[in-house]
Amino acid sequence: MPFDNPYWSAVTHRLTPYVPGEQPKLANLVKLNTNENPYPPSPKVIAALQATADERLRLYPDPTSLALREAIAAFHDLRVDQVFVGNGSDEVLAHTFLGLLKHERPLLFPDITYSFYPVYCGLYQIDYRELPLAADFSIGVDDYLNTPNGGIIFPNPNAPTGMALPRAEIERLLAGNPNSVVVIDEAYVDFCGETALPLIDRYPNLLIVRTLSKAHSLAGLRVGYALGHPGLIEGLVRIKDSFNSYPLDRFAQAGAAACMQDRPWFEAMRDRVVVSRERLSAGLAVLGFEVLPSGANFVFVRHPAHAGADLAAALRARSIIVRHFKKPARIDPFLRITVGTDAECDALLAALTEICR
Repeated sequence: MPFDNPYWSAVTHRLTPYVPGEQPKLANLVKLNTNENPYPPSPKVIAALQATADERLRLYPDPTSLALREAIAAFHDLRVDQVFVGNGSDEVLAHTFLGLLKHERPLLFPDITYSFYPVYCGLYQIDYRELPLAADFSIGVDDYLNTPNGGIIFPNPNAPTGMALPRAEIERLLAGNPNSVVVIDEAYVDFCGETALPLIDRYPNLLIVRTLSKAHSLAGLRVGYALGHPGLIEGLVRIKDSFNSYPLDRFAQAGAAACMQDRPWFEAMRDRVVVSRERLSAGLAVLGFEVLPSGANFVFVRHPAHAGADLAAALRARSIIVRHFKKPARIDPFLRITVGTDAECDALLAALTEICR
């Protein structure tokens, strides 16, 4: 029974909060449940954080995060007025829902996707409609071309499936919805390579949301950003400055800027994850798992002879944590498994070999 309090507002009573991935404290833990990067951030990040620990901490940070936005703009070959930053991509998404996606017509997103989307809709009282994925778990663009809407959002690659939509299909979606903001949540796009970034200058209704938590190994620093037409960015700034003018502290701004300035490190760590993903996928297939094609740093899998919940419990008993989603029912048989180091992936495969025999 949910806790009830007479002092809560009506909105609070109606909320069904997002449930984040577990951060367990188990001995000899193999943690493959929250899509963190198994490799460390650039040494330049550590140096920048150490250099920031001085007397300037008594002062507020730059409310515009200009140096960081300049670094992000340079990384993506964009202008600084096309960049917005926030406290993790979740905050960027929250501002996007309120500032760009709250309209009279319903917001559209897939029925199997990032489970924070309906939470934001509940928080900001946004009408929404979930469009079913196809039988193979792909997104059908035609569904979004024939449905009146006040905006569209989905991750690419999608979560938790890991499946990516080609850029040509995203462009078709943008062209078919010129009066709606289309948000492409690219939290995992670095692991598959086909971003919607080349479309930004041609489509003023496109907003791309990114994070430094995945490919850039900075989940603990909490930095996200959005890329798009200056008009969309200005809308997000208006929301931010009506909520919290200082969302990123000095450490976050300095560390994230240093991260964006070390492309060779980023590419090397990303490539290691991609190689491990393909190796892990092959190993799971040998054990009889169905592995959906993944463009992310995780795989989405099911076994014909074992329930997803049972597999997750058996792995947990061996101090290996993966993510199991009970809802919607269609994905209950699946596990979402983060790509870890090769040693962690080997430990997972060894455990599953024992469990599934």
